[in-house]
Amino acid sequence: MQTLRDGARVLIPGTEKISLELSRVTKVYPGVVALQDVDLNISGGEIVGLIGENGAGKSTLMKVLGGMVSPDGGGISIDGVPIDGLTPSDASGLGIAFVHQELNPFSNLDVTANVLLGRELTSGPLRLLDRSAMVAKVAPILKLLGTRFGPADPVADLSLADQQLLEIARALSMNARLVILDEPTSSLTLSETGRLLEVMRQLREKGVAILFISHRLSEVEEVADRVVCLRDGRNAGELVGSEIRKDKMVRMMIGRDVSQFYEKSRHGATKPVLELHDVRTSTFPEAGVDLDLHAGEILGVAGLVGAGRTELARAIFGIDPLSGGSIHLNGKELKSHSVPEAIASGLSLVPENRKEQGLLLDFAIRENIALPCLQTLSRFGIVDREREADLAEASRSRLAIKTSSISRAAAELSGGNQQKVVLAKWLSTKPKVLIFDEPTRGIDVGAKAEVYHLMQVLADEGVGILMISSDMEEVIGVSDRVAVMRRGHVSGFLGPNELTEENILRLAVG
Repeated sequence: MQTLRDGARVLIPGTEKISLELSRVTKVYPGVVALQDVDLNISGGEIVGLIGENGAGKSTLMKVLGGMVSPDGGGISIDGVPIDGLTPSDASGLGIAFVHQELNPFSNLDVTANVLLGRELTSGPLRLLDRSAMVAKVAPILKLLGTRFGPADPVADLSLADQQLLEIARALSMNARLVILDEPTSSLTLSETGRLLEVMRQLREKGVAILFISHRLSEVEEVADRVVCLRDGRNAGELVGSEIRKDKMVRMMIGRDVSQFYEKSRHGATKPVLELHDVRTSTFPEAGVDLDLHAGEILGVAGLVGAGRTELARAIFGIDPLSGGSIHLNGKELKSHSVPEAIASGLSLVPENRKEQGLLLDFAIRENIALPCLQTLSRFGIVDREREADLAEASRSRLAIKTSSISRAAAELSGGNQQKVVLAKWLSTKPKVLIFDEPTRGIDVGAKAEVYHLMQVLADEGVGILMISSDMEEVIGVSDRVAVMRRGHVSGFLGPNELTEENILRLAVG
């Protein structure tokens, strides 16, 4: 598999199934042991799920496999040959390819150009692009994946799911024998997720090895042949075949049972704190929403992607204009339908995309938390840094934000801790109504449990919570009632004794 020529390594990619083994791999950063004596093996024709909380060592392990980080101890062997000093080009040459969670395709190019970017085929003395040869190479890969798009389609027109398949096509075009998928379904709909899982099964049948990293344990349970768990940079256990169940995976990851996730306490009927009367959004101007949220209630909002849930949340908060209807908070109508009016009235929104809409990533944690309160934290237009720090430290303690300093940039935090900073920012305004849009998307099971606990505490304190979620188990496990949306309107409400997946889907699809 590898030879030496004039002292330099020459990698000769094989066409056989890959066999990769990591033995007692250790990686230490200043003050942090990221990996300690980690073992991992994977062979062609199997899907291995890699699970663990944020900070468990999954990202570092990926960087080791990709040659971006050199381990401080242990060994790596591929196809039975020890590999020393693995580099990114080595990893690619040996057939290891990555599909990252954050997709960055070139939307101004077409599918073929993206798949073969940096490896374009040329012909003739002038080395001009050989477009027909490039299409001929890409087309069979797209056929293998069963894509709905073709080689000439603009990437700008592709959905998130199609962009995921585009990245997989790029990996296969490099003769990948091991494809590492990092949270590939985090932004996909239910049907798109099912399609991607089926593609994974097809690749397995072709002899490709797949390392599937996901916080969505139900998907891991559905598709994985084996599951490897990391906790605090160490191997925490392995499950095979019928042993792969969500309760066992959770227990390995966080050391406690899944039954402790949903500490639901029923909240009795109280007066409405938020009332929507025939509220219509610009996306669905003909569909009116009538809805009451009571003080101390967790009202789940379910529905298929595209049902209008996020659009409703944005309209309530004043980001998008109303096409009709009225909104009342504590019996008082919101007149201007603006964000400042919503915040001043005690309404807050934890948005769906925390990185783009919820945080200033380059700003310090303390600055992010203080953003909605700058007026109260300032004197003569100058922010009182001591009061800002006190507010941030109190929030850090209350929400157990894991950071060495509140002066660290928000970008340096894990997904779960970034979500806690977004929560802290809005909790500092002492809201009467808190809208959560996909509150646990992209965070690990431990952080999910903490968010659920916080939601219960807030409801117990009388805060009305409107929770939009595509996670069916989450909706059923957390909500007191559920409003199901379809095509911009509420197709029905479900009470505590009616909360089943079947009932929700029935209302969601009509």
